[in-house]
Amino acid sequence: MMLRYLMPYNLKRSRPDNVPNEISLRHLTVDEALPAFKQYLNDAFMAGHMVIKIIHGKSGGVIRGLVWDELKGHSLVQSYRLGEYGEGGSGVTIAYLERR
Repeated sequence: MMLRYLMPYNLKRSRPDNVPNEISLRHLTVDEALPAFKQYLNDAFMAGHMVIKIIHGKSGGVIRGLVWDELKGHSLVQSYRLGEYGEGGSGVTIAYLERR
């Protein structure tokens, strides 16, 4: 599975104590990014993360749009925003998750 080489988060390693607080979706197609992000969002919530960083890159905005569409109205998400200077700027989204 090619995803494990592109993302620091390995989908096969979904035990809550192994879930990092960020995922990189850069260089993935929409068809690869969506299921990876959905799985990560659930795993991050189950791991107890309150804040997660989604690295989607700056070019084109297609993956960012996909991420924002998924975050919008999601029951596990309190709020989200673009990264600020020093966080990755418009190349990342910071999401705040609900409490478990």
